[in-house]
Amino acid sequence: MRPLRVWKKLLGLRRTVVERVEFDETSGTVVVSVRPRARERDRCPHCRRRCPGYDQGEGRRRWRALDLATTLCFLEADAPRVNCRRHGVVVAAVPWARHDAGFTRSFEDQTAWLAVHTNKTAVSQLMRIAWRTVGWICERVMTEAQAQRDLFADLERLGIETVHANYASGQRFVGLAGRDAPVPSAVRAAAGDLVRASLPGRTAVCL
Repeated sequence: MRPLRVWKKLLGLRRTVVERVEFDETSGTVVVSVRPRARERDRCPHCRRRCPGYDQGEGRRRWRALDLATTLCFLEADAPRVNCRRHGVVVAAVPWARHDAGFTRSFEDQTAWLAVHTNKTAVSQLMRIAWRTVGWICERVMTEAQAQRDLFADLERLGIETVHANYASGQRFVGLAGRDAPVPSAVRAAAGDLVRASLPGRTAVCL
């Protein structure tokens, strides 16, 4: 296996071409230059459609990847902008990171997993990021996960069981009850819309 392919495998990169790997002696970090494969270029980060190029954006940028033992690692690539018919001028999507993120998918996925199993202070120290950054990463991961999964898909009967409010944080926690007979998808969608509309703001739904 060629050295650059080893780096691609090591960093868990998909649909990506590794161009070169350098060690920045000034900052003591590993910098991996990458680019999307041809079929992944010039895509809108929201609808994933191919779009005409707009400009080169702000030039090359970096994304924090998972550490290599004790050494920080960054991916570096061009960040051009595209002109999407639906979403306007936006920075083109890249396969190794979520939109508007300064970290790779692998880095954010691991951070979110750790946040579920331990406290944010421990996660921030282990991942060497700010405490607030842990929360922002979790929000991005959760938003993507919710868009890919309908939490009301297996709902059979909707009933508000309990409602708890945390006035300090402004959050509401809703307990829902269900049963085993399937209901039409339109009813499930309407139930989800009803809950979201009747409980606006920061609401956590517990199934």
